[in-house]
Amino acid sequence: MANEHIKKVSRFGIQRKIVANMTSESWRNIPHVSYIYEPDVTEFIKAYKEFDASLPEGKHVTLNTVVLKAITEAIKVAPQMNAHIHFEKKLVRGKITQYDNIDVSMPWILPDDTMMTINMKDMGNRSLGNMTEYMHETAEKLKKTNLTEAMYSVSMNDTVEALRHGKVVRVMQRLIGSKTNKKHRVTPLSGEAKKRYDAIPDNEKITKDDLKQGTITISNIGSITRGIDGAVALLMIIPPQICAIGISALQKRPVVETDENGKDVIKVANILPINVVFDHRALDFGEIKPFLAKLDEIFQNPEQILVY
Repeated sequence: MANEHIKKVSRFGIQRKIVANMTSESWRNIPHVSYIYEPDVTEFIKAYKEFDASLPEGKHVTLNTVVLKAITEAIKVAPQMNAHIHFEKKLVRGKITQYDNIDVSMPWILPDDTMMTINMKDMGNRSLGNMTEYMHETAEKLKKTNLTEAMYSVSMNDTVEALRHGKVVRVMQRLIGSKTNKKHRVTPLSGEAKKRYDAIPDNEKITKDDLKQGTITISNIGSITRGIDGAVALLMIIPPQICAIGISALQKRPVVETDENGKDVIKVANILPINVVFDHRALDFGEIKPFLAKLDEIFQNPEQILVY
């Protein structure tokens, strides 16, 4: 019998349920366009290292933060990427809402290897120093956060919103799915454990406000794939967002460049693959081009963002 060879069966927890639901909706409804941008960042990395070494003792900016700063600056010249779409398929009508603040939905890997996507607010108006402090504060909050409890609060909020918009059938289906079978039931904290968790101030843990939908997703996949060949080629766009950006790990590759004598020569360069995915209902590639051009400019002239 096939089931005699089953090693393990894992039921979906609330985090996996939310991810599965949102990514299924994304794949079902969004026409994804994926472009892999591969800039030579050799001089950029050199400039970053010199900049970081020049900072006062106790100050440090990670390369991840500098790349994030570069991306948010590039989004500013292509603001149409920083938007949500609302589309009614049956009526073939819709609207696109652009936002001033760049609120980045950013996946974080937790100590138990689970993932939580945090809304990193107003990243477009933060300096490198402020970004660094914000990232540190978020990491400290995650240490005190119960993943199930945080996700449960989001789920309950989504249920209330669905009822407000008359989506009774969806709410009933969720309730049946979560309450009628003990194997699939999500159990939040209760009793003394709940009291202890609730006693942690909101500014010291991740709350549902930190888990709200951002305006664009930026995922630093390279932070967990260092030393592994390959690059991210496709990300799911989380509706109603219209863009997702995936940063891969730095890679050393041979590249061809023209020397001062006009001859093509091969050199070893640091390449940073960046995957840009957009919703073709909302954007065409021409609207992404300014974003890529700005990144080219920043990587060639990094001093414009290397300010603490």
